[in-house]
Amino acid sequence: MARMVVLTRAEAQERARVVRVRRYAVDLDLTRGEEVFGSTTVVRFAVLEGGADTFVEVRPRELLRAELDGAALDPGALREGRLPLRGLAAGEHELRVEAVMPYSRMGEGMHRFTDPEDGCAYVYTQCCMADAPLVFACFDQPDLKAEFAVSVTAPREWTVLGNGVAARVDGEGGRWECAPTPPLSTYLMAVAAGPFHSVRTEHAGLPFGLHVRRSLGPHLEADAAELLEVTRRCFDRYHEIFDEPYPFDSYDQAFVPEFNSGAMENPGLVTFRDEFVFRSAVTDTERQTRAMVVAHEMAHMWFGDLVTLRWWDDIWLNESFAEYMGYQVLGEATHFTDTWTDFAVARKSWGYDADERPSTHPVAPDPDSVPDTAAARGNFDGISYAKGASALRQLVVWLGEKSFLAGINEHFARHRFGNATLAEFLDSLARASDRDVRGWAESWLRTTGVDTLVPRVGESEARQWYVDVEHRGERPHRLALGLYDRAPADASRLVLRERLERDVPGGGGRLTVTLEGPRPDLVLVNDLDWTYAKVRLDPVSWGTVRAALSGLPGQLSRAVVWNAARDMVREGELEPLEYVRTVRAHLPREVDNAVVQGVLAFARGQAAERFLVGAERREALGLLGEVCGELLGVGGGAGEGAGGAAAAGSGVRLTAARYFIDCATDPAELLAWRSAGRVPGGGPVLDAELRWRLLLRLSVLGAVGVDEIEEARAADPSARGAEAAARCRAALPSAEAKEAAWEAMFGPADALSNYLFTATAQGFWQPEQGELLRGYVERYFAEVVPLAERRGAAMAEAAGRYAFPAAFVDEATLARGEECLTSGEPVPALRRRLEDQLDDLRRALGVRAAVA
Repeated sequence: MARMVVLTRAEAQERARVVRVRRYAVDLDLTRGEEVFGSTTVVRFAVLEGGADTFVEVRPRELLRAELDGAALDPGALREGRLPLRGLAAGEHELRVEAVMPYSRMGEGMHRFTDPEDGCAYVYTQCCMADAPLVFACFDQPDLKAEFAVSVTAPREWTVLGNGVAARVDGEGGRWECAPTPPLSTYLMAVAAGPFHSVRTEHAGLPFGLHVRRSLGPHLEADAAELLEVTRRCFDRYHEIFDEPYPFDSYDQAFVPEFNSGAMENPGLVTFRDEFVFRSAVTDTERQTRAMVVAHEMAHMWFGDLVTLRWWDDIWLNESFAEYMGYQVLGEATHFTDTWTDFAVARKSWGYDADERPSTHPVAPDPDSVPDTAAARGNFDGISYAKGASALRQLVVWLGEKSFLAGINEHFARHRFGNATLAEFLDSLARASDRDVRGWAESWLRTTGVDTLVPRVGESEARQWYVDVEHRGERPHRLALGLYDRAPADASRLVLRERLERDVPGGGGRLTVTLEGPRPDLVLVNDLDWTYAKVRLDPVSWGTVRAALSGLPGQLSRAVVWNAARDMVREGELEPLEYVRTVRAHLPREVDNAVVQGVLAFARGQAAERFLVGAERREALGLLGEVCGELLGVGGGAGEGAGGAAAAGSGVRLTAARYFIDCATDPAELLAWRSAGRVPGGGPVLDAELRWRLLLRLSVLGAVGVDEIEEARAADPSARGAEAAARCRAALPSAEAKEAAWEAMFGPADALSNYLFTATAQGFWQPEQGELLRGYVERYFAEVVPLAERRGAAMAEAAGRYAFPAAFVDEATLARGEECLTSGEPVPALRRRLEDQLDDLRRALGVRAAVA
């Protein structure tokens, strides 16, 4: 594969100045075996300035021939993924490029996957951000949009899907043509092909389809009605709020294997990771997450596909809007009405954490800070998604939904099938409102960091009380103050006295409110979670929630308190073990699964595993096991009728079962569950995913070996079974298992796909196995840089995120990591992951020091 040079913003601007792309005709031959496919591209383009020099990108295994206006070009001129076009005359041109292209196993370009369950092969494209040249020759930048006409030759038994409706053109043969598209950016071109199991319908006069590999067909059939209902309802809701109709000719949703992201918004052919086709029991929260991704990707049909960013500094114009609209429209249009609770617990913390790292950036960064596509890749993060969506939610509260939607609709009308920038979007908003939207944008979109709101509450002699909110930050905030009292007959229950809507001025201004009567037992700043800010509680309010958090009405209000406690732990203001004790006191009575899932994830994954050591870690895991046992009515819990188990739904019980497994330190009870095939007391059945989760924990604890793992693998020959087995083998506490896993990940064979690498890395590092693993810390920093250089950006992401030795929270690991950054010269994708991991490591060391 040809080495790639990243495209710079300056190069893109110059090329856009002289080139207009009219049309791509892309012909793909998928019948050339398991390693390569054929790609022939005919590009029709215009040159605006005579004598111009430019280039087209293509990254082939072999460039067979290239012709410009019928004249042959030298294939040997291809350098680092660029084919130069020199001395172009002004006017219309036609470029023809024929190449042999490599299939990917890393989810980049044209990914090929063979299902171990039945031997069927599938391919799909992933062209975002800069991988379209791995599929076809193109002017690969978002502001050179063009029509696409795609044809595909595939095995006869395959189905082909594309941006436009795909149809066979040779009867029962393997030749397919996709209907021509409206103008698209190159990163949005999409094809998927294979012997799919499909569910098709029509809605609003358009063909809708769901597609998955055959082995998952029965599971898609079980969920098809729900998926299509969510799709239809969101589609109809977008048509109620947007003036511009859906701009493409079909809406296919393909659930594809080994997909790196959650989904990709290809017009007319959205691709999702196929884990969203559930083969085992899941919670309603997980179904809601899947539905949100459906709504998110559909929003992209307008935000990103109809109107596209001009350069990658405006990623937020795609992702922040789709994130906000996904949660908002899902809550308005479907039975998933509590979407913002899940956002608060599961997504917003992602934004807060990212915004406190050195790698933070504004939601809308200065264009000069995104000089090339490598820099832009790192900005697909918690800032562009979670913080950006939070900022838009605050904008709607401040501006009003009517003005917000009016501005959006003007934006679509002015830039349909074109490109736009932040300034142009703000122009549209300004026309729809008399508020200072540009000033708001400067405060919210051009700045970094998280504001903190700290209340001080007091009482006066005249039977008045006041709250004075200190604003540590610069942004203005529109928020709610929740005033709560303990119930007269039940001090463990809180009742809402009043909720006040107030503005906190920007520039560090304070908010002071004085009211008649006694002070409330709880003053909750940012009740309902309208704004993006860290909050604190005054001492009386903190004492109230320590005693009565589970009695606070409204799951979104409880989420705000749990997030405040989470941040206090991370800032060293609340001891991690005290946080876990609060979890023990209140989570067993929580009935909202999003809250249960989010709190347990932080309590186990960070408080216990990274911030505590020795006896305190063991105590924390024991307390969390008791929480889960009480929710389940088993183990160390107080029984079915004593806590939340009776009131909790099956989703909470399933979440509790998962974390009971994860927190176990003695294998005896897990072995009993495995023997029984279900959780005692009428708990969840051990289906495929729970069996593997339990086997992983038993592997970590040394209670099973290779034979048990291979027996489980034989019983589950699926791709997910292969990943789970790799995870379990890597987790075994033996020198042989660790060396085999390491060789598979970092050895010269480079045989693992992106998913199998990730699974192996997830199993490898275990806090219980410190002495066995210590020597691999040095090996990681010595070998990760060449691995990322060899295998590309997707592997760099996986190696930096999942294979990092996070189990070692010590100064030696920090020092070695910093040395790797300064002297190892990691590629940009790996550098960003290492910077973030090392910052998290510094924070964990700081929390441990504060506890000590």
